[in-house]
Amino acid sequence: MGSTCARIAIDAMGGDNAPGEIVVGALRAREELGVEVLLVGDPQRIEAALPAKISVGQVQIVPAEDAIAMNEEALSSIRRKPKASINVAMDLVKQGQADAVISAGHSGAAMAAALLRLGRLPGIDRPAIGAVFPTIVASKQVLILDVGANVDCRPKFLEQFAVMGSIYSQYVLGVSEPKVGLLNIGEEDCKGNDAAVRAHQLLRENAQIAFIGNAEGRDVLSGQFDVIVCDGFVGNVLLKFAEAVGEVMLQIMREELPQGLRGQLGTSILKPNLKRIKQRVDHAEHGGALLLGVDGICIISHGSSQAPSIFNAIRLAKEAVNNQVLQRIQSQYQSSTNSGRLLPETN
Repeated sequence: MGSTCARIAIDAMGGDNAPGEIVVGALRAREELGVEVLLVGDPQRIEAALPAKISVGQVQIVPAEDAIAMNEEALSSIRRKPKASINVAMDLVKQGQADAVISAGHSGAAMAAALLRLGRLPGIDRPAIGAVFPTIVASKQVLILDVGANVDCRPKFLEQFAVMGSIYSQYVLGVSEPKVGLLNIGEEDCKGNDAAVRAHQLLRENAQIAFIGNAEGRDVLSGQFDVIVCDGFVGNVLLKFAEAVGEVMLQIMREELPQGLRGQLGTSILKPNLKRIKQRVDHAEHGGALLLGVDGICIISHGSSQAPSIFNAIRLAKEAVNNQVLQRIQSQYQSSTNSGRLLPETN
């Protein structure tokens, strides 16, 4: 594309706080990150959400006639509403008018739109949603995938997740040699169901990743692993549990630390430290999850996302674009296919 900076299409109608919080987060990203934002949705509602200091002519609005509600069935809604905001946003990426798309709306609809509009990358059987979790090691994160795109996974899918996750971890998260683990109920090779045992063997034999073995539940946030793969059923439960733990932890700190005069003084002194704690455990700080395996950069944000989360989702999209995540995955699978590795399953 001719643009010199990342152009991000944003589903302005998606999410519990749309379009207000979506617009605010997008405009902040435009100013601080140097990206172009395309706000997709109902022009009247988007214009009404603009801050007073921003005129309509300063914002790129792409009209969309419809939107998909959270309670609608994903696939049928995507097909029934071709002019829905998420479909229009995906089309902008497909047509080369945007580099990435972000939605805090119906996650199932976002995945369905990505598959139907963008398609899968060659060599990928199933896309996976990758979410970044904090660990007990300061400044170190772990990428978990899949966290919701595939309830059931064949061993081959988990192997593909591991390769895509390693590429993302290396080029976006900055890990020189990502250590990969398979989420399981024990460390031994023979633990788990048949799919886990077969997946373990595939991962161990794959020379393209640094597989170091099974990861038990207690290992997820230990900092030992950079990428952990699992099926979307387990991953989604893990994601939502981790989000709840983070919220509980922050709430307890808000309630307990200011108690009494000493607590109030201590809270004031510790304010910078508390801010860093929030940055490490609050899911809003991560912005959203990347849908890996589709032919376009797609970020799925939390339905309750507010402006800071949208800002961070755009930052995440920009990093994925700038670090050429799509091209690197395509290159990896092209060489793998030529050498006979990681061929897509046909049955």
